[in-house]
Amino acid sequence: MTAALETRIAAEIAARREALIALTQDLIRIPTLNPPGRNYRAICDYLAARLEAAGFTVELIRAEGALGDSDVHPRWNLVARTEGTRPGDCVHFNSHHDVVEVGHGWSRDPFGAEIEDGRIYGRGACDMKGGLAASVIAAEAFLAACPDFAGAIEISATADEESGGFGGVAYLAEQGRFDPERVQHVIIPEPLHKDRICLGHRGVWWAEIETKGRIAHGSMPFLGDCAVRHMGAVLAEMEATLFPLLATRRTEMPVVPEGAKQSTLNINAIHGGAAEPDDDYTGLPAPCVPDRCRITIDRRYLIEEDLSEVKREVTGMLERIKTARPSFDYEIRDLFDVRPTMTDRDAPIVRTTAAAIEKVLGREAAFVVSPGTYDQKHIDRIGRLKNCIAYGPGVLDLAHQPDEWVGIADMEDSARVMALVLAELLAA
Repeated sequence: MTAALETRIAAEIAARREALIALTQDLIRIPTLNPPGRNYRAICDYLAARLEAAGFTVELIRAEGALGDSDVHPRWNLVARTEGTRPGDCVHFNSHHDVVEVGHGWSRDPFGAEIEDGRIYGRGACDMKGGLAASVIAAEAFLAACPDFAGAIEISATADEESGGFGGVAYLAEQGRFDPERVQHVIIPEPLHKDRICLGHRGVWWAEIETKGRIAHGSMPFLGDCAVRHMGAVLAEMEATLFPLLATRRTEMPVVPEGAKQSTLNINAIHGGAAEPDDDYTGLPAPCVPDRCRITIDRRYLIEEDLSEVKREVTGMLERIKTARPSFDYEIRDLFDVRPTMTDRDAPIVRTTAAAIEKVLGREAAFVVSPGTYDQKHIDRIGRLKNCIAYGPGVLDLAHQPDEWVGIADMEDSARVMALVLAELLAA
């Protein structure tokens, strides 16, 4: 890459500052809430018009039959591609277009995309419509600065990352969209901050544990067997043995924040006894001994750990309780699991992005690993493509928070980094 090309790219990014702001605002104003999966087609149509005008060939792909897809809330994805003038590698920018629920505590319109003090506010601003907008601007700036490039550029906007990505990247990977023969480099503009490269993520295992009892009249609990009390024994054993054990395990992965360098377990939900009544029900609950109690566990594990052993620790704990409580009975059901992944620091996309960060920001890139999974898991596991990172503007701690925001200057810098990556990989 020549100094002249770097200068042209910087000028093209600067000239698109207002376009970057407007694009981010437009994306935030489309409330792509997941669940249930609203306005997926609307945001894909909007991006299709934008990218077709920039010379991309656009496909809208519904993930028919995927988890979450329905006629009421179809899972729409966009894949846009533009070809260079000669053969070469393909660089793919993948962003999810869905956002989580708004929640409480906002001081401004969650979909107003207000600007204040150099920040754009709104649900999805940080996670990750700011990153999506930055990747679009980066591609447009590169194409203007270097129309005679080799290879291809792809931009995708995909569904359902916030609920596992099965109607988005997983579906596209199953269709061969991330085959290493077709795509060679992937950047996912998740909000890890503009000077950090995310190499991968920890592993996850979700499971449901159900304790079983026997229903009886609440005035005669000795005739029944309380499943909630059995679950209390499970929770007590977790506190006494499992949580302290996990706290002793540390990883060599550069996971952020610091607390996520250890193995963790979260109890996502607990349900026991009679079902919650409807909101308009004004009576009292029936006096019954609960015969079922369920918890959902979210176990995040390290690259040094084996999934089968992770599962054995929990089942072993339940078996110990069963020995101590003669009437104790349980069932455990797997819900979801993803193994840890970490791209090698010497991978081409890592080296190229690190060099671009140093040129734009004047400091060395930091390397991190995400505490939670994101769509790299599907690109790696299903697509078999290892040359993948997450890199984008935004502060990870703001994701899913009220008054979520993304910095305009951070988006500009990240867009320039992405454009320099394109220049290094495709302008030779």
